[in-house]
Amino acid sequence: MQRGDPESPQLFKHGDIILGGTFSFHSRWKDRQETYMHKPLPLECTSLNFRDFQFAQSMLFAIEEINNSTDLLPGVSLGYKIYDTCGSIARSVRVALTLTNGNEIVSAPSEEPCTKPAQVQAIMGETSSSPTTAIATVIGPFHIPMISHFATCACLSDKSKYPSFLRTIPSDYYQSRALAQLVKHFGWTWVGAIRANNDYGNNGMATFIEIAQQLDICLEYSVSFFRTDPSDKIQKMIEIIKASTSRVIVAFLSHMDMDVLIHELSHHNLIGYQWVGSEGWIFDSQTAATDKYHILDGAIGLSIPKAHVSGLKAFMMNVKPLNSSNNKIDCTGQEDLTGVQNSFTDMSLMPIFNNVYKGVYAVAHALHSMLSCNKTCTKDLQLDPITVSSMAIKILTLTLSNIEKDIVYFNENGDPAAKYEIINWQPREKGIVDFVSVGLYDASLSADKQLNLQNTSLIWAQNSQQVPVSVCSEKCPPGTRKVLQKGKPVCCYDCIRCAEGEISNITDSVTCTRCPPEFWSNNRRDACIKKEAVFLSFEEIMGALLTTASLFGTCMTALVAYIFFRNRKTPIVRANNSELSFLLLFSLTLCFLCSLTFIGRPSEWSCMLRHTAFGITFVLCISCVLGKTMVVLMAFRATLPGSNVMKWFGPAQQRLSVLGVTLIQIIICILWLIISPPFPSMNFKEFKDKIILECALGSAVGFWAVLGYIGLLAVLCFICAFLARKLPDNFNEAKFITFSMLIFCAVWITFIPAYVSSPGKFSVAVEIFAILASSFGLLICIFIPKCYIILLRPEKNTKKNMMGKGSKNL
Repeated sequence: MQRGDPESPQLFKHGDIILGGTFSFHSRWKDRQETYMHKPLPLECTSLNFRDFQFAQSMLFAIEEINNSTDLLPGVSLGYKIYDTCGSIARSVRVALTLTNGNEIVSAPSEEPCTKPAQVQAIMGETSSSPTTAIATVIGPFHIPMISHFATCACLSDKSKYPSFLRTIPSDYYQSRALAQLVKHFGWTWVGAIRANNDYGNNGMATFIEIAQQLDICLEYSVSFFRTDPSDKIQKMIEIIKASTSRVIVAFLSHMDMDVLIHELSHHNLIGYQWVGSEGWIFDSQTAATDKYHILDGAIGLSIPKAHVSGLKAFMMNVKPLNSSNNKIDCTGQEDLTGVQNSFTDMSLMPIFNNVYKGVYAVAHALHSMLSCNKTCTKDLQLDPITVSSMAIKILTLTLSNIEKDIVYFNENGDPAAKYEIINWQPREKGIVDFVSVGLYDASLSADKQLNLQNTSLIWAQNSQQVPVSVCSEKCPPGTRKVLQKGKPVCCYDCIRCAEGEISNITDSVTCTRCPPEFWSNNRRDACIKKEAVFLSFEEIMGALLTTASLFGTCMTALVAYIFFRNRKTPIVRANNSELSFLLLFSLTLCFLCSLTFIGRPSEWSCMLRHTAFGITFVLCISCVLGKTMVVLMAFRATLPGSNVMKWFGPAQQRLSVLGVTLIQIIICILWLIISPPFPSMNFKEFKDKIILECALGSAVGFWAVLGYIGLLAVLCFICAFLARKLPDNFNEAKFITFSMLIFCAVWITFIPAYVSSPGKFSVAVEIFAILASSFGLLICIFIPKCYIILLRPEKNTKKNMMGKGSKNL
């Protein structure tokens, strides 16, 4: 039994099979405050919507064409019942139930069977997603197929909730992804978003935000509104847009919502924003005509691919207005619409008309299969809505006669293939806007080929030829890295220069890469350059000075040796074992020359040679000095009565002692070279931007053993010389040896901390300086006084004077 007043269709025609239609011939309704004291009055609709009336006419055209066809449903006439829902969800559900149940006012006893065929075999509509969702929920249990031409919400693909829903327009599941890829393509990472506060806007924007986050796109704001919202709510949204820094706005709106929004934006002169639109408004000429302040100029977005239905325009031009007493303007019914220019005669929405047309034909073909139509159809067959729905889904490829190479395809979710044209609003003269196709999006292709933009010049906001920039932060150039700003999205960041030794060679790098150990970052921090190799070379000033000092010491030693050789038979040369003197001079020459092995690029051989040569030559040198000191001591003891000590320390014993002492150092050096020899190495620690080429010690024990042995001999030599410093010779060599050993020990004691604390090549210079200083100390203290006597005071170079017997005469 029906409760409430019966609903009468706005458009009706009898037929063997009835198709239902729900369209919003009006876009609004008058709000009323119900008192619940009497029965509510029917909904009073306002704001005539020519668009949906055109959609209804497309449905009528397809039905008329099928009825006139001898190939499709021969002998069967299609009728229709079309209702105006006024954009109201409640009214949409009401008319859906009317189409399903009929308009019986009373339930009278009848002999008719309980199960009767449904009032309609399929319902065409709705235009919007929210009323479509409501209708599909209500009629789903009855399995009455519902085919929408413009409801794009991805939620409608859920067959568990909407088992009999189909559509001839792609799901927003693909459109949202396409919009996100389009935004990413133009480098817009900081955008605002406006959506319709319904299933279409909320679901579509949710998917867009999800994909945008995956593509590193950030939303500065995301606001929703509905065209019936109060003005204060819309005003708050306007203030959010005005306060934003993003220059791109993604709008998931219907054309009716966009018309309201344009009206509000024009009051605030909000121009200069780049709009990215969904198919709900981007190719709507009525929206373009409403935009008198050119707020949407340069907009870009997705639209349904262009299509053409032959004969549809002529059919619509023949629609005759009714001569009704309710009309304020008296119509005769013979008016001609051919010359009229308004939204009804505008054919720019032909792709949507085509969707309605294809939907009717899909149902017709399903019915054709069910009725076993050949030349005629079986009319007495009771139609089952479940079968109609399943047959419609099984229509995989259907070529329509009036649509060239157009294919109707429903997948298992009742969705067609997702293909979109990319539309750019390009303003022309006299306020006309051209919807220029600048590319395609095909979801059936691979991810890298889905978005295909043509080489077409695009017009952007404010008629600009340059792609607008909308980023929270400018791109970080090479040499910097991104650091997120606290409390802001990932698109807002600061560009921090890479630290020393680190580089970034790509734009928007999130990290800086440390250069390999042998490289260092350049000043721009975008490339690693090879570090400067630092070592003590002969070409630099310090190396040249030390080389000069070494050669000077060698020449000076050679000169002394020459003087001693020329005067080898004089008493002063023979006084302290001339053989040891010459051996000492030879070892001093080696000491001066071994310092040269410390200069130049370290190599495997030079590293092993420099330390071992230094250790052996210095031991040889000190052993000679020690021998000379022992000679002085033994000579003094030999003058004591009864002493026979000199026979145990003669020339042969002196040679053996020098050889034995030196042999110990040689053994230490050999063990060092065998176990862990010095080797060339690169020191990266001392300087950040330089490589210090040095000789690693290998075994530190070996190095300090060599130095320790030299120090031990030097201390022993110093003690012996100190004990012999006051022996009663006129020319006591022990005094000079004591002073030379004092210098030697002082140099090497200060060498240790200086060597340890000196960085890089300066440690090598300290070692060379210590070698040269100690060598010069020995040469000057031991030999220069004798050269002075030989060259300048030859009268003192006598045996008598050496023994101290001629001192009074002197």
